[in-house]
Amino acid sequence: MKNLLAKIESIAREQNAGKIQSIRVKLGALCNISPEHFRQHFFLGNRGTVAEYAELTIIVSEDATDPLAQQILLESIEIAE
Repeated sequence: MKNLLAKIESIAREQNAGKIQSIRVKLGALCNISPEHFRQHFFLGNRGTVAEYAELTIIVSEDATDPLAQQILLESIEIAE
């Protein structure tokens, strides 16, 4: 979670964003975390960051043969205007 939040913070800095509006992540089929558990950790970890009030969308892959099936991938970030 720390790496994901660091990546989000880095993107926000690059874009001179004061706030992130929404974040979309993809959980690989073999990543061993449920969407609910991921959501809890995400909202606990992002307190005090530019992503604190961001809407979180979680996509869960069903493809266990995907080379990234064990990964949590940052799919997109929408920056608030």
